[in-house]
Amino acid sequence: MVRVSSGLQRQRSHKKYIKAAKGFRLGRKNLYTQVKDALVKQWQHAYVSRKLKKRDFRRLWTGRLSASLREKWSKYSAFIGQMSKKNILLNRKVLSNIAVAFPEVFDKIYKEVVK
Repeated sequence: MVRVSSGLQRQRSHKKYIKAAKGFRLGRKNLYTQVKDALVKQWQHAYVSRKLKKRDFRRLWTGRLSASLREKWSKYSAFIGQMSKKNILLNRKVLSNIAVAFPEVFDKIYKEVVK
């Protein structure tokens, strides 16, 4: 049987990768071997960045909460410790959003936790 090296399947496969590399520069957008390497690197960065995004948002929420608590002459770690002791199950994302958008509601939560 004759070996077909540039058949329709291979063209479709290459085309799929080249389409995914839209916006890349120079040969990284239209030369298959360079496209493949560029996409592997892009996927590595995307994987790592998804993990870093979670870390960054948690730092943002913690910073917002800490700033709101500093206005009340309180510390973040003490506040979170008191919340866990009193079994108040609000996560940092919700607390920071409340602290920024609804300060009066956050004051009530603070008073409930501190008393």
